[in-house]
Amino acid sequence: MTTGESTKRYETPNHPYQEERIAEESELLGRYGLKNKEELWRAQSELRNYRREARRLIGDAQGDLAAAETAGAEFVESLQRVGILDETDDLSAVLSLDVTDVLERRLQTVAYRQGLANTTEQARQFIVHGHVTVDGARVTRPGYQVEVHEEDAVSFDETSPLADELHPERAEGQ
Repeated sequence: MTTGESTKRYETPNHPYQEERIAEESELLGRYGLKNKEELWRAQSELRNYRREARRLIGDAQGDLAAAETAGAEFVESLQRVGILDETDDLSAVLSLDVTDVLERRLQTVAYRQGLANTTEQARQFIVHGHVTVDGARVTRPGYQVEVHEEDAVSFDETSPLADELHPERAEGQ
């Protein structure tokens, strides 16, 4: 591969026409305000990698969960830092994660849940247009994974017209 080429960061479904899967994907696209299915597939691939790593750690320890916990402490810690796992969860909890756990950590979803926007689509627009900051730094990627310690630092950019409480596009009560 030459410099500058990007690699695909997701896998497409094996069977393109499955009515049930398509309906489920469409529902998730609507609920999380995703632009296209590629964003959903990227989250699913990320989750698949987490599960694969958890299975590898458990397999390397030959089923000894205590040894796997010790070996995978850093891995579990990193998932707890980004908020995919709770502080009380362990390595076996990774295997029961759902794609919604990954989607809930996107900046777009966090901004919407905090009331910065009326809809997930509006949250996406505010982020892409540069109105939202995380810990004082402007972030224009709706798929940015918000860490737990950054969650309270998600706000409007002070130079943005949306920083004004009376702006007509601001969410009610925010």
